[in-house]
Amino acid sequence: MVSLLAPRRGAGAAGRRWLVLLPPVLLALLLARPAGALVEGLYCGTRDCYEVLGVSRTAGKAEIARAYRQLARRYHPDRYRPEPGDEDPERTPQSAEEAFLLVATAYETLKDEETRKDYDYMLDHPEEYYSHYYHYYSRRLAPKVDVRIVILVSVCAVSLFQFFSWWNSYDKAISYLATVPKYRIQAMEIAKQQGLLRKAKEKGRNKKSKEEIRDEEENIIKNIIKSKVDIKGGYQKPQIRDLLLFQILLAPFHLCSYIVWYCRWIYNFNIKGKEYGEEERLYIIRKSMKMSKSQFDSLEDHQKETFLKRELWIKENYEVYKQEQEEELKKKLANDPRWKRYRRWMKNEGPRRLTFVDD
Repeated sequence: MVSLLAPRRGAGAAGRRWLVLLPPVLLALLLARPAGALVEGLYCGTRDCYEVLGVSRTAGKAEIARAYRQLARRYHPDRYRPEPGDEDPERTPQSAEEAFLLVATAYETLKDEETRKDYDYMLDHPEEYYSHYYHYYSRRLAPKVDVRIVILVSVCAVSLFQFFSWWNSYDKAISYLATVPKYRIQAMEIAKQQGLLRKAKEKGRNKKSKEEIRDEEENIIKNIIKSKVDIKGGYQKPQIRDLLLFQILLAPFHLCSYIVWYCRWIYNFNIKGKEYGEEERLYIIRKSMKMSKSQFDSLEDHQKETFLKRELWIKENYEVYKQEQEEELKKKLANDPRWKRYRRWMKNEGPRRLTFVDD
């Protein structure tokens, strides 16, 4: 019984070894391709591009161009004429058109240095089948326009849109301030002191209408407000350095500056234990409030002084201040009649559910 089972065990082990080797063998057979240098679908197909143009592999650009011009004149569909005594049925205008396309393909392949280099590499290394396909179609499908130019044009367009949008917001802010009595009266006093309004009303040779005088006075008031009022925040005067294009160009500088600043911060306040200055305290307060630099700069000076007096850069003090602000906001909402009406509406009716059923 033992002798009968022994061969079966040996056969089973050999079968298991074949099962282990079977996937690699099948994969090799599946990926196996003919090692021919000329492949259908690549460049000139099964024809050698050098033979199509009738030149050698050492031919220069001038020789290739000259051979192409001669063959193009010969096989051009509009100029092709069968040679006298040529009774070959294959020499037809249709075959001439195919020959012309083949000549053009050969010339397009050999006139470019990079494409010719890839083609010569394919002739010398026919076994790298998939690599040739990759190089061929990567060049054929590559965008004709440089991606860097597209990115540069896009960034410039966004920067221009940013600049005009910010300038429009700044003009709206100035126009609004010109209607506020506080700023308008001060601007008119300055204009009178400098004699600008008197000059606007002078007629001289060119008589001005009342509307023109009014528009000119309005522009004088706006210009004085622009020079005297420092608008901060989202309506501040646009700066060239804030545009996207300049931000990208200055990004390495800003990154290096931030690294240097952060290292100084760690060394001065974490290692040496120095006390925070006013600038550092305001920075910590701004980070605790989660406000951007432009938002924090738009706050009034007395608000920043209050922050410093209450020592809000200390975490415990800031938590107390935050809780006080929340309580104060709740009291304001509780006394607000609109908020009361809203709560009453939510309690009695609430947001009704949308249905398609008629009551």
